[in-house]
Amino acid sequence: MKSDFPSQVARPVSRIADVDALRGFALFGILQVNIMAFSSVMYGLPTGTTGLTFGLNELVHLFISTIFEMKFYLLFSFLFGYSVTLQMQSAVRVGEAFVPRFLRRQAGLWIVGLLHAILLFHGDILTTYAVLGVVLLFWRNKPDHTLIKSAVWLIGLTALLWLLVGALFWSSPEQTVTAELLYEARLAYTAYNGSFSAVIMQHITELQTMWILLLLIQAPCALVMFLLGFLAGRHQFLAQPDQYRPYLKPAIKAGVFIGMPASVVTALTTFWAAGTHWEVFGLALSIATAPLLTFGIIALMLRLFGTKHGQFWRDALAPAGRMALSNYLLQSLICSFIFYGFGLGLIDKTTALENVLIGLAIFVFQLFLSRWWMRHYHYGPLEWLLRAITIGRWPDWQKPNAKL
Repeated sequence: MKSDFPSQVARPVSRIADVDALRGFALFGILQVNIMAFSSVMYGLPTGTTGLTFGLNELVHLFISTIFEMKFYLLFSFLFGYSVTLQMQSAVRVGEAFVPRFLRRQAGLWIVGLLHAILLFHGDILTTYAVLGVVLLFWRNKPDHTLIKSAVWLIGLTALLWLLVGALFWSSPEQTVTAELLYEARLAYTAYNGSFSAVIMQHITELQTMWILLLLIQAPCALVMFLLGFLAGRHQFLAQPDQYRPYLKPAIKAGVFIGMPASVVTALTTFWAAGTHWEVFGLALSIATAPLLTFGIIALMLRLFGTKHGQFWRDALAPAGRMALSNYLLQSLICSFIFYGFGLGLIDKTTALENVLIGLAIFVFQLFLSRWWMRHYHYGPLEWLLRAITIGRWPDWQKPNAKL
């Protein structure tokens, strides 16, 4: 019978601090993007309202779009693929079949994601991860070159698809959809300023169209990073600094000289050419090049973690990364209270800079909370629940002699 995993990763391993820290850092970037969606019903709408002024608010949006949008959920996706190999190792160590455990875990993740999407944030990514994780099983025994070729083809075809969509927009008569979009935005504004039930109904309404975005953009891009993360995990790449260190400099160069300029172009088309074929061309460019900037960011962080001062940041970020699922949902819960009508009702009442600062404050709070929590418990609350679903029993939660 064919093994689920190469023998070189079957031996016991401890938690990898760099992986946890990278996951914690990814949480920060995801929050900075998601808080923009929480704070305004106009976020991401191709209304074509470009304007002639460019002030601090627009500069902040441009910065968020250039550095954070797409790149950090790709980082999270890479780490998800990497973590699948760690789960395979765990199954080997306890002598259990990996696939049944993994399917239970993905089912639990899908349910958590669905509740998150309905109750807190329609832009949930967990349901997509749950489905794509099952899809990843198809590649688990494939050789390395197949994983790489599949990732290249998938990202190339997805970018080509959007390039063709942009060409169709370019050749077709110009259509104005601003009025309809503004009407839908007003309805959303009313709902998000209403009761909790009104917010839930708005989430359900928006989920009916969100699947298109997930299917044609987020899902294929996430799967690409799943494959590459799985490949890295197969060889314990992040657990062996001597193995990844030679790749850091080339990855940083690719991110700086290819990924960053392409990301700037994409951000500019989103701002000055929203709703036009140029924005679609920018999206195609971003799909093709965003992984390069993501790997550049990973390389920069790994280089930082390898320094004396960087170890402080690694140790600060790692606890948040160890309970990333709980922190991800906590971010949505806090943002819901801040911006929706059943809480402070600040939606469309804050500037982009204020949103960045609010996001920073939330994340700093989570760093302290996570550090305290992980001193007393083995898992975050949702991590504990997901593990119980995975292994079919209630795992130990509180650490021995932990004083609350």
